[in-house]
Amino acid sequence: MRPEGAGAKYRCEATLERELQARGFSAVAGVDEVGRGALFGPVVAAAVILAPDRAIRGLNDSKLLDAGRREVLNERIRERAAAWAIAAVDAATIDHLNIYQASRMAMRLAVSRLNPKPDFLLIDAVPIDLPVPQRSLIKGDMRCHAIAAASIIAKVYRDACMRAWDQVFPAYGLASHKGYATEEHQRAIQEFGPTPLHRLSFEPVRARAIFPVDYNPQMDLFDTAGAA
Repeated sequence: MRPEGAGAKYRCEATLERELQARGFSAVAGVDEVGRGALFGPVVAAAVILAPDRAIRGLNDSKLLDAGRREVLNERIRERAAAWAIAAVDAATIDHLNIYQASRMAMRLAVSRLNPKPDFLLIDAVPIDLPVPQRSLIKGDMRCHAIAAASIIAKVYRDACMRAWDQVFPAYGLASHKGYATEEHQRAIQEFGPTPLHRLSFEPVRARAIFPVDYNPQMDLFDTAGAA
């Protein structure tokens, strides 16, 4: 199914999940990824099946929540969801496949780890290759509670990874910018060169790499400079 288009402003709610449950689907999973546009580290995806009888207030696109609120909601999602799972695809695989395919791989892996298995998928923006009925929604993390929940736990997990890698590579400021293409990060790449965990197919990392990865035009399927 093709992604739905964006047009109006959205309100994050559980309308789609309720509609699907009324049609007989009992395990509706929201799926999202984070880290698509970063220059460093993995792309991380999460899949969440929310429990209809254990509501979680305040769910929204993780990018619209401050860090403290994300942490609170992350704990509530993990405690109250019927199922949740996280998967990551590393920088080397991103360089090998391209970011579009690596993002879809991470989402497939996250879905495959859910228990119970979902019978319908609500996915942010892109369809994934799984034999499960699905619907992809532009701005899905701003429209759908299940996708918002997935975006939150994926971002909290990835941010924690960046803080851990900041201890290994302190010169790059990973704890603050989380691997994205900030001026601080680009200056560090220019001064120190890329680490083994930088994405060598992404500019400006590629320009500083000793063994750069050939550019793959499929990367244009995502706006890697500004994507989240």
